[in-house]
Amino acid sequence: MRGALILIGALLALAVGGTTAQTLPERLAACAACHGADGAPAPLANAPSLAGQPLVFLENQLVMIREGLRDIPSMKGLLDGVSDADLTAMARHFAQQTLKPQPGARDAALYARGEQVANGNRCASCHLPTYLGREQMPRLAGQREDYLLHSLRAFQSGQATGRDTIMAASLYGLSDADLKAMAHYLAQLAP
Repeated sequence: MRGALILIGALLALAVGGTTAQTLPERLAACAACHGADGAPAPLANAPSLAGQPLVFLENQLVMIREGLRDIPSMKGLLDGVSDADLTAMARHFAQQTLKPQPGARDAALYARGEQVANGNRCASCHLPTYLGREQMPRLAGQREDYLLHSLRAFQSGQATGRDTIMAASLYGLSDADLKAMAHYLAQLAP
């Protein structure tokens, strides 16, 4: 229920007299309603925290969402007409924030299994050994566990439209228990 209220608040913040937010601070406030403000974790279930993500990754995602290449129903239309310069400014804002993760309690066995799965799949070869990401590869360390699991499942099932298709191949053959373990491990890592 709280997540729905936050989303409604964000949409109301964008809808002013039938128009969408026009200033950068208005747009950033609307983004923060779902994705977290000032580095705080995203308050909405299955929404990623954007703080500390690589700039190029954020820019790419914003452009793909604006152009309809990445379908996120709750974001439909929110970036319509937003200039490339404003998308870059939005991306820079979130990239410069320091994530303040608040992971849940660590399950030692699940964490160890997740580390083993991530290492076995060579996740660090793209996302870096620290899992902080780079260029177009997202930061995974300290990301919300629910969002990581949601994304891993979407990649594995081929439903992660507008995102790197190599991830489906990278996750081939992993069980849902493996995905849960990897999400737990990555969420527990300090960004």
